[in-house]
Amino acid sequence: MTDSIIHEVRAIREQHAASFGFDLDRIFADLQARQSKHAVEGWTVIPAPASPPPEANLALQRTRFARR
Repeated sequence: MTDSIIHEVRAIREQHAASFGFDLDRIFADLQARQSKHAVEGWTVIPAPASPPPEANLALQRTRFARR
């Protein structure tokens, strides 16, 4: 299955990385600068969570509480 949106996003990502010579430090610096610029312009920047939320073990819960 091919998805044109996925191909387009990957092409844009590849082009962006190529413009920085695939140097992760330069790419990261650019992304941080863009984020700072957007924050100054009033965009809401949502910070990443410190740790992922715990996932419930639904199979265990179904077994444990099935008889109640």
